Amino acid sequence: MKQYTYQPRGVCSTRIDYELDDDGKIYNLSFTGGCNGNLKAIGRLLEGMDAKRAADILRGNDCKGRGTSCADQLALAIDEALRS
Repeated sequence: MKQYTYQPRGVCSTRIDYELDDDGKIYNLSFTGGCNGNLKAIGRLLEGMDAKRAADILRGNDCKGRGTSCADQLALAIDEALRS
């Protein structure tokens, strides 16, 4: 598995850590900062999910009119990882 760290922008969380296995599935997702309970729930829901599918679901989610959210930032992080 390859570990990734992403610094989100424009949201309350300050760091996103996760791993992708060779099949592109998400594991060990965690957020630093942000809405603790909600972000832990996202981690549980996405555990073992195909990363591209997860990004497609989360992309564009907005929080408080910011034009982004922690979930949207995760989608951006996954997109970046899948391009590399």
